[in-house]
Amino acid sequence: MKEKHKILIVGCGQMGSGIAQTASEYGYSVFLSDLDEALAEQAVAKIYKRWDLSLEKGKREKGEIDFFKTNLHVSKKDNYKGYEFIIEAVSENERVKKEIFKNIGKGSSKHTILGSNTSSISINTLGEASGFPERVIGIHFMNPVPIMKLVEVIEGDKTSADTIQKTLKFIESIKKTPAKSKDQPGFISNKILMPMINEAILTLESGTGSKEDIDTVMELGMRHPMGPLKLADLIGLDTCLAIMNVLYSGFQEEKYKPSKLLVEKVNNNELGRKTGIGFYKYN
Repeated sequence: MKEKHKILIVGCGQMGSGIAQTASEYGYSVFLSDLDEALAEQAVAKIYKRWDLSLEKGKREKGEIDFFKTNLHVSKKDNYKGYEFIIEAVSENERVKKEIFKNIGKGSSKHTILGSNTSSISINTLGEASGFPERVIGIHFMNPVPIMKLVEVIEGDKTSADTIQKTLKFIESIKKTPAKSKDQPGFISNKILMPMINEAILTLESGTGSKEDIDTVMELGMRHPMGPLKLADLIGLDTCLAIMNVLYSGFQEEKYKPSKLLVEKVNNNELGRKTGIGFYKYN
């Protein structure tokens, strides 16, 4: 039997768990890692529950679910050897990400590709931190990972052609569609999306329309599947603010300055779905 390709996911939040679930379903041997091993075990248990629910609803066969579960594992801490890919998927904090890339750069095998699910932080910066910039690449999945087809691929200045090609092949193997971006603040996706979300918040802040009306205009008038304020709540207002700060710092233009209301909500821990309140309230 052909040996399965091994992937390590560092970070067990919504994005890391989604990447782990998806790669497991396409036959990769996936290991989840977190600072606290118990968090990784909890993440695996939640993925199991999602699979079991899909079985109950008749969306999957038992044989499929059993196969998926054999592919998903909890990693022992600081074990970085023998993986085809190591994908970092922690929060948008440059200091934390740099420390992770420093560690995985030191500890990984020479053939391992070091990917980041970052939505805004420079791949060049993470590549430099790793000591192996030719092996570092942005692999930016969209939320929720199992459903969304796009993966943004960000090339650093020193990312090798071999790293790019292997990454594109991996993305296609899990039935996602890659789109390549150069390493600039926000890349393609968030250079366009986050200022739009910020503008929607400014529109609410100015009293031009209610949150419901703003979202309705964009959903029905512009055919967006989700209005910008609902989307901000789904992404997390803290993440939106972090990305706007990266854009503002990187481009030094007023159009990227985060709105006061966004800053205020983050300061009040009104972060969206994750805290039960953002622009909307959630159970």
